[in-house]
Amino acid sequence: MSLEYAHLKLGEEVTALAGFYAIVKELRLEHDGREILSLIGMCSVESSCCGNRAFYYAIVPGYLLSWKGKENEAGLPISEVEPITDEATKREIAATLEATEAVFKPNIEFW
Repeated sequence: MSLEYAHLKLGEEVTALAGFYAIVKELRLEHDGREILSLIGMCSVESSCCGNRAFYYAIVPGYLLSWKGKENEAGLPISEVEPITDEATKREIAATLEATEAVFKPNIEFW
């Protein structure tokens, strides 16, 4: 199964209910002979009933099948990915992101 990922502009803030978030880095990680797309973002919660907080997170859409091969109707480049289903691989990628990007496991999401 493949999915499409629309690349957001790096650093562009997206307003959310209690603050904002932005993708700050795109990574193409090598793993077992395949390339994995990973996104590093920053989230700021500014107006929550529970106080404020800022943190980094990672989204891992999956194995890259094509890199920015087309555009969507908004003009954003589209890459095709295959979600990672193997739990051992997910753990290895999460450990890499923790070590290299200071993103902690609770803030790492796989598609």
